[in-house]
Amino acid sequence: MSNMTGRIFLKLLGVIACLILVALMSADFLASRVAERYLLTHLQAELADKGQLLLRSQAVRNLDQAAITELGKSISTRITVVAQDGKVLADSEADPATMENHAGRPELQEALQQHRVGAATRTSRTVGIELLYVAMPYEKGALRLAIPISAVNIEVGIIRNRILQSVALAFLPAVLIAAFLSRRLAQRISDIIAYAGELAKANFRARLPEGATGELGLLGQKLNETAVNLERTVQQLQVEHAELDRLERVRKDFVINVSHELRTPLASILGYTETLIDGALYEPEHNIKFLNIIRHNTERLTRLTADLLTLSRLELRTQEFRFASFRVNDLLADVVDTIRPIAQKRQIVLQHIPGPADSEIFCDSEAFYQVVSNLLDNAVKYTPDGGHIEAGANPHRRHDGTEWIEFFVRDSGTGIPEIDQPRLFERFYRVDKARSRELGGTGLGLAIVKHLVKGHGGEVRVESEPGKGATFFFTMPVEHADLQAHPA
Repeated sequence: MSNMTGRIFLKLLGVIACLILVALMSADFLASRVAERYLLTHLQAELADKGQLLLRSQAVRNLDQAAITELGKSISTRITVVAQDGKVLADSEADPATMENHAGRPELQEALQQHRVGAATRTSRTVGIELLYVAMPYEKGALRLAIPISAVNIEVGIIRNRILQSVALAFLPAVLIAAFLSRRLAQRISDIIAYAGELAKANFRARLPEGATGELGLLGQKLNETAVNLERTVQQLQVEHAELDRLERVRKDFVINVSHELRTPLASILGYTETLIDGALYEPEHNIKFLNIIRHNTERLTRLTADLLTLSRLELRTQEFRFASFRVNDLLADVVDTIRPIAQKRQIVLQHIPGPADSEIFCDSEAFYQVVSNLLDNAVKYTPDGGHIEAGANPHRRHDGTEWIEFFVRDSGTGIPEIDQPRLFERFYRVDKARSRELGGTGLGLAIVKHLVKGHGGEVRVESEPGKGATFFFTMPVEHADLQAHPA
């Protein structure tokens, strides 16, 4: 038993002991009063019976003082005969001539005036002890009997002792049961207090043992539920905090990358413009070349700005999609035909591998075109001259049983190292930064692909090994997939 449990157990035992003590005192008080009333009533009845017998005796009828004295000693009772006016005619323990008038005694008033048996308890002025008086009327006045109350008190004490012993024995099993329950209650309260301490220390993984019943069991259950909710809230806050940190890093990286991407073409435009203004504009061997460089960088800025606006709309979910059903092979063939002339300039074979005949997808055709064209454009850029690129589609069933079409773009390029693949779809992330800028890429194409595919409920991934080319996969729904045409 721990120190806390022991303290709680002792306090509970103290409370129980106080309650038992109060119960015993109440039982003693009530039992004493009941026993005293019962004995007085019983003694009154006995004295009344004795009085009726004494009224028939010659000693009382003849007012024989000596005989009354002997009679009183024999029955251990004080006998007093009183006239109608209250004058004492005879007494077994005192001289009647020296005794005062008893007309004012309450028990004699009932006997003399109301002609019925009267009773009273008080201290005798004659003998100086507390007596029980019982008086009854007869033709000459009243006969009064008295016995000491001490006898009653002795009987009451005996009854009290017996009652207290019986009550104590009756309480003994209750005390043992109360001690057992107090120990269990103390242990449970101690566990709850210790558990509350763990919650105060932010240990939300701790749990109270199950199985307890009653209010404490319900309290333990509610505390466990509180801990679960707190743990879930803290985890959510941690996730949100980590996400905010990530977004802050992304924002900083974005600012740095955008600044870097803008700096080079702007510096080139500014430099060649100043050169033209300084006189190169009138030099035929330089002016056209400089203007072409300015145009090239301006186009680069235009592409970067357009990609940034597209990505911003996608991330803010303000991009408007127009969903409809389209034939897979027709859509894919249109994009391949558009990119094929670019590939042919570098003797790259761009092959369309048809998907299932008459298969359809539910998508935005413009978004689909942008996804496939971005992937094909990247494939052409990173595939050496004379290489091979394939674009096709296959049926795909998700784990939830829904039907999708999985598209792929496979090239015979240099491939992508495994360490770079997880970050490939991040904004401005480039595997080969120098070559990417040389080829005119903005670093946003794959990020746009990812968001467009997610806007259709699909997934995008890459498989690649260095020197063996790369294959990009993305999925599109066959049927309506609860997609929002106008995202909030």
